[in-house]
Formats: sequence, structure tokens, C-alpha cells
Amino acid sequence: MKKERKSKISNHLPKKSNERKEALMRIVVLILSGIILEVWYYFVVVLGIVNFFYTLFKAKRMKGLADMSETWNTQAYIFRRYMIFESNFRPFPFTSLQKSMSNFER
Repeated sequence: MKKERKSKISNHLPKKSNERKEALMRIVVLILSGIILEVWYYFVVVLGIVNFFYTLFKAKRMKGLADMSETWNTQAYIFRRYMIFESNFRPFPFTSLQKSMSNFER
């Protein structure tokens, strides 16, 4: 019985250790991904303003600008989920850019 008890305890140790490492990794992710997404955010704001005036004068939206903004939105969502411990899926730049969550609609 003691052997069985030890094996149960040892099975849990690596998981706790992995969770601890993942929690510490979030500090690095917060710094790197946070800076990248913050700079990207200001770029998206500028793109939104450009798209607004383009739409105002041409009466149609620019699909490319809208898609670029949606890519940022998806990456920011993945980042937030990771930072609040909802997911262990690391955000960009630790993984590749993920597919956009929604599509461009006319």
C-alpha cells in the first residue's frame, strides 16, 4: 500500500511543477506579447481611422484593413485568455498567428 501511495503522489508532482513553470512563463509572455500587441493596437487604431475615411468617401470598406484589424483582435483575445489562466495555449510570438475568429462581412 505504501508503494501505491507513493506512486500516486509522484504522479501529481510533475503536473504541479509544470503548472508552476507555466505560471512563471506568463511573466515572460506578458512582457513580450504585451509590448507587441500594444504597439500593434495603435497601428490598428490608425488603420481603423483610415478605413473610416476611406468608407466615407468611397462608400465601401477596405477588406485588407478590416482583416488586419481582425487578426489583431484574435491575437489579443488569445493573449487575454492565456493571461487569466483560462487557456495554456501561448499567444503570438510564442506560437504562429492563429486563424481569425470571424470573417469580413459586407
